[in-house]
Parts: sequence; C-alpha cells; structure tokens
Amino acid sequence: MTNSDKFIKDIADGNTFKGDYITLGAAMLEGETMTNSYVNVPLKTMNRHGLIAGATGTGKTKTLQVLAENLSEKGVPVLLMDIKGDLSGLAKPSPGHPKIDERHEKIGLPFEPKAFPVEVLTLSEQDGVRLRATVSEFGPVLISRILDVTETQAGIISVIFKYCDDNKLPLLDLKDFKKILQYATNEGKKEFQDAYGRISTASTGAILRKIIEIEQQGGDLFFGETSFETDDLLRVDENGRGYINIIRLTDIQDRPKLFSTFMLSLLAEIYSTFPEQGDSGRPELIMFIDEAHLIFNEASDALLNQIESIVKLIRSKGVGLYFVTQNPTDVPEAVLGQLGLKVQHALRAFTAKDRKAIKLTAQNYPDTDYYDTAEVLTSLGIGEALVSALDEKGKPTPLAATMMRAPMSRMDILTESELASLLSQSKLAKKYNEEIDRESAYEMLNKKIEVAEAEEAKRKAEEEKEKLKRAESKRRTSSRSSRRTRQNPIVKVLSSPTVIRSVLGILTKMLK
Repeated sequence: MTNSDKFIKDIADGNTFKGDYITLGAAMLEGETMTNSYVNVPLKTMNRHGLIAGATGTGKTKTLQVLAENLSEKGVPVLLMDIKGDLSGLAKPSPGHPKIDERHEKIGLPFEPKAFPVEVLTLSEQDGVRLRATVSEFGPVLISRILDVTETQAGIISVIFKYCDDNKLPLLDLKDFKKILQYATNEGKKEFQDAYGRISTASTGAILRKIIEIEQQGGDLFFGETSFETDDLLRVDENGRGYINIIRLTDIQDRPKLFSTFMLSLLAEIYSTFPEQGDSGRPELIMFIDEAHLIFNEASDALLNQIESIVKLIRSKGVGLYFVTQNPTDVPEAVLGQLGLKVQHALRAFTAKDRKAIKLTAQNYPDTDYYDTAEVLTSLGIGEALVSALDEKGKPTPLAATMMRAPMSRMDILTESELASLLSQSKLAKKYNEEIDRESAYEMLNKKIEVAEAEEAKRKAEEEKEKLKRAESKRRTSSRSSRRTRQNPIVKVLSSPTVIRSVLGILTKMLK
C-alpha cells in the first residue's frame, strides 16, 4: 500500500460516522486533493465548541459561512456575531462562479446555490431586530462582574437589588439603576441605613462612574424592554431548516465593553433557561463569535472567569461556541483547551515572533505521519485549512489539510433594499422593535420623592401656621393684660387714698 493509499484509508476510517455529519471538504496530501476522502464533522460533537483561525484573507469567514449553511440544512439554528458586516448574503443564493465549479470538481462534491432562512438582529440603532435585556435580568452578580467593581461595591449593588425586590421597584434600564444609587445616599439615606446599614457615598459614586462608561458605549440602547427571549433563537422554517440569526455589530468594534456585556448576558441567559440535553445526538444551537479577541482583550479578570465557566458548562445545554480569530493565542488557554473542532487556515511568518507563534499553534493539533504541521500552516492556500474534529466517541479525528467547499449562499452583503425587504417580513421585528418605557424604579422613586417633599412642605406649612397662631394668641393675651393694668389719669387721681379721705371728711361735715 502506497503512502497515498494509506492516507486515504486513514482519513476515510477516521471520518466515517454512524450519525449525521457535515462535510467540510476533501483531504489534501502534498498539495493534491484526494477525491472521495472527505473531511466530516459529526453533529453529535458540535456542542463541544470550536475554533476557526488564520491570517486575514485566508478564508475564515467563508468557513464560518459553510458551517452555518450546513447546520441550518440539518435543522440546527445558528447565531452569528457579524463584526465585519459581511455575512448577510446568507439570505440569498450564490450567483455561482467558474472558480467555484473548479474547486468542487477537485473536491468531488456537487455545488447547488441556495438561500437560507435569516434573521437580522442588532444591538444598536442599525436596522434589525432589537436585542434588549433589563438590569434585573442581569442580577447583582453579573452586573458587578461587568462593571468590574470592588468587593465592597459589589455588596452595595446586592443591597440595591434587595431593596428594589423588597419594595417592588422594577430595575429595567440604566436610568433606573442610577436613580436608586443616588436615592440610597440622598433622599433615602435614613431608610437604607435603618434597613440595610450605611451606604458610602464614595462607593455609589464609583459605581455610577462605571455605569456611565457602559452608557457611553451604547449600553442605554441595550438595557430596557422588550427583553429578547432566547427561545426565539431556536426557530426553524417551514422546511425544517434552522434559522441563521445574524447580529450586526459593525458599529460597536470600538465599544468592546458593550460587546462583552451583551455576550456574557446572552450566554448566562441561555445557560439558565435552556434545559439539559444529555446525549441528544445533535446540538440545539451553535454560536459563532467573529473577531473573538474583542471579547478577551478587553475583558476584566472577573469577566474572563465567568466566560471560561460558561464555556465549560454550556455544552450540557446542547450549545456550541465557535471562536473566529486570527491566531489561536487570542483565546485564553482555559478556553482553548475546551475546543473540539479546530479549523486552522494559513498563518504568515514574517518575523521571528510569527515563527514562534506558528510552532506553538502546531502543538495544538494531533500528531500526524503525513504532515510537518508547522510547515503546512505557512503553505496553505486561500480556502484551505488544517482540520481536526472529535469523532462520535470524543476522540480527535486524523489531522487533514483540507480543500474547503464553497458557500452555497452569496459571498457578499445584502443591498439596503434587500435588507429592508427581509426585515419587513420578520415576525421578530414586529415583536421586539416597539420601544417600551413603562413605570419603573426611576419614575416610582421620583414620585416617592415628590410625595415626601410635598408632605414635608405641608408639615412645615402647618408648623409655620401653628407658630403664627401661637404668636397671635400671645399678642392678644398680652394686649388684654396691658389694658387692664393701664388706667386713665383722672381715675387714678380720684381713686387715691388722699382724695377719698378728703371726700369722706366733706361728707361728714355736711351731715353734721
């Protein structure tokens, strides 16, 4: 048996599964495509997460597109984080191209242009289905980690949430959160101190500054109602194909705090609401996070720990996370070690640091008798990648340099009119795009303060009135007393003892 024949047999044996699977392309050896030596990924293990890495322009986005299409066809819903804004073309079929035909002839797979069911979502003011969540839904622990506060400040946030729960004050948006923080150290200072202990003004001030930082990155648009229900990510169309949900993030590349906040809240909500799947044989939802370094580079230690914990636990809910980035080193080792599928496109070795990084990257892949992995990493062409997946028993499949199949959908974005047409047909847009600002903590506390101020003003007015009344009564009493003691001068003279004696003497003489 020749080396080529042995390679074909090893690839075939390692990529033959009993259950359903996705075909990524055909294996390559020494630059030649091995027809009918397909590189497959079993659906059963796709909730074990994955990585798509490679230098700019090597085909990462197209690999993401191929995976999303094939998952959709298998009835698995997909969520894509579209940082660069180049994935909306999934809603339209590929126009075809001679180079696509040539590629698929080499691979030995037919090419059929297709459009897929797509829902366009947005965190900002861009067109799309609005994604929102309330402050209450985050809870004190998650809010504290997002804001990256101290232990003391986290304790204050817990007290704030407890007060709102006890007093039925809904915490919906950031203005609610800011208002209750201000109230705790001003108008409600005594109330808080009596019930929960003293709250430091310096601590609430520090928390408020952290909230303003989130606001400046667009958090005021994200926090509020109507809250997005994660079950709406699990829809399938009338043909049984999973919806591909595309979140437009092109305008928040410079706002990593908002991106991290959204990602963590979404993952936490999915983990808390999705049921345990066990060994179901297929994932419930696959999420692709493009430009993943935006999450990890800007995240605090607390946020990173939370992400790492969720990555480890969320696969039991049937959810797979796929990170798309230029270099595997962009992903923390604790997360990288949890990834089952790895699709590594070409890396470029321009510097000594690049060459060192390539050697480290090569060590992340299974040993193989057929490749010098580090060398292959620098020689792969566009649309070619090293692939290692997990088989149905959870063991790595043979490492294969792979010519990837082409996307069936358009490799370009929708026009404005096409996007408008797509949104006009969206059931989710009708459900979530009406902005609601119902009475919540902000309005209720303002009313409480107004009532308290009115009562205080009334009390002071009554005290002033009573004071004036007492003063008037005292004046009248003093006036009466003064009149009694003050006599007419004539009366005073006539009533003197001398005058009385004289009058009596005269009367006595007259009687004689």
